[in-house]
Amino acid sequence: MNKLKSILLLISACFCFQSFAAEIPSSARSERAIARVELPLKQALSALDLEYGAPIFIRIFKDPGVLEVWVESKNGLYVHFKDYDICYFSGNLGPKIREGDNQSPEGFYFVNARRLNPWSSYHLAFNLGYPNRYDRFHGRTGSALMVHGNCVSIGCYAITDDYVDEIYALAAAALKSGQPFFRVHSFPFKLDDKTLAKHKSNQWYPFWLNLKEGYDYFNEHKQPPNVEVINGKYIFGEK
Repeated sequence: MNKLKSILLLISACFCFQSFAAEIPSSARSERAIARVELPLKQALSALDLEYGAPIFIRIFKDPGVLEVWVESKNGLYVHFKDYDICYFSGNLGPKIREGDNQSPEGFYFVNARRLNPWSSYHLAFNLGYPNRYDRFHGRTGSALMVHGNCVSIGCYAITDDYVDEIYALAAAALKSGQPFFRVHSFPFKLDDKTLAKHKSNQWYPFWLNLKEGYDYFNEHKQPPNVEVINGKYIFGEK
């Protein structure tokens, strides 16, 4: 009887895992890219006592033009894994407001398996999910805002093909291993007090103060916050 219970529990656990693990869209291009970078990524992660397929978190900073990848460690805290230079983003510091303004978005976004694009015209890509609930509350419009390769952009964040290969592989592995989505936090710059104070006269200063709450939460807890939108304002708390 105990043996039967153990078998049933194992079957149940396998079923639950399959229900959480995502079906990852794939193309010949993405398969080649992942095959090329998978081993070096595993080696680099192992050197930091991190695992390939562990949950990931991404932060983007328009200034100085960097995309950070963080990976969840065995104790549940996120560890800074690698920085990738952004070769191009559109517009200026400040959020995207409307379709066609050529601005890259700022705010708190998430990417699930359905938002991966292995057939992108810009090598490989993932959709940030703009406009999010905050953007829609404020009447902001736009679509197909991506992180992608090919180093050209009209409203997106463009990086090199080699860089997007690595990020795409990390994302696909995390989603395939059961992470339901990964968060992408997009900022104008590092939102420490000293840097933010230099922009106090900017029209977007109140907006950036709200972004700073989420920025500070992660810096303090080393876990991305749960993000809600209440009365047109970002609210942050535990996942």
